Amino acid sequence: MTRLLNSEQVQRYEQDGFLFPIDVLTPAEVTRYRSELQAWEQARGGPIDFPEKSKSYLLFDWADQLVHHPRILDAVEDVIGPDILVYHSTLFLKEAHTPAYVRWHQDSTYFYLDPHLHITAWVALSDATEQAGCMRALPGSHQWGSFEHDDKPEPMNMIRRGQGISDRFDHETGVPMPVMAGQMSLHHTDLVHASGANGSDDRRLGFAISYIPAHLKPTGPVRPSALCVRGQDHGHFLAEQRLKQALSSQALEEHKQALALFRSLQDAGFSSPSKQVAV
Repeated sequence: MTRLLNSEQVQRYEQDGFLFPIDVLTPAEVTRYRSELQAWEQARGGPIDFPEKSKSYLLFDWADQLVHHPRILDAVEDVIGPDILVYHSTLFLKEAHTPAYVRWHQDSTYFYLDPHLHITAWVALSDATEQAGCMRALPGSHQWGSFEHDDKPEPMNMIRRGQGISDRFDHETGVPMPVMAGQMSLHHTDLVHASGANGSDDRRLGFAISYIPAHLKPTGPVRPSALCVRGQDHGHFLAEQRLKQALSSQALEEHKQALALFRSLQDAGFSSPSKQVAV
């Protein structure tokens, strides 16, 4: 018996490699989480960026509450089972009327996990319409194997290292995956996906949470950390501790250490634009 999704939705995810839209947050929750984020941005004097936008659940109450949200976890459990870790998270922000984009890519390329069962819950804190540059995906591409990626860092590329698949899908448009504020999509780690510019009047805020079943094992040169959010931790990752006090000195240090591990894993696979890495 499933917790949130029905059998047809689970089958569709398995067939297409993605599923949307899924209602997870109330309007009040969306308002509260977005307001907390934007209050911090206002105090900071600028929009959230690296490093705070990565693994934000170790720093902010709004992000901690999202990765532990029962409805999000219920949907994830329906796909990957009851023992769930958060491996990473990224707050994807596209300001209104900006050309920020993400190249065609697969999330699995530099995550160094085996087997490839990681799932991303992309939670919308604002409307991610086609005009706003919602995600686009190639249905069934999670079953096509792993593609070679290269790194092309550019100012408007939302992935810091610029990873993507060159030449192969340049003329594909894919299937748009619009989600409204309070909804989310789920996508498989091997799904080929991308997104375009935000031409809307509102900033596009999407919190992408990388969940993994606890039996997965890291395969890269660095043993990364992860946070157990439901069920049992199987001990394959360094254990992160749930946030106790937002932005405390302890939180800042634990975030710094966890992110350093993740970045060192990423950098171990870094390639120049002329060199491609096969996974």
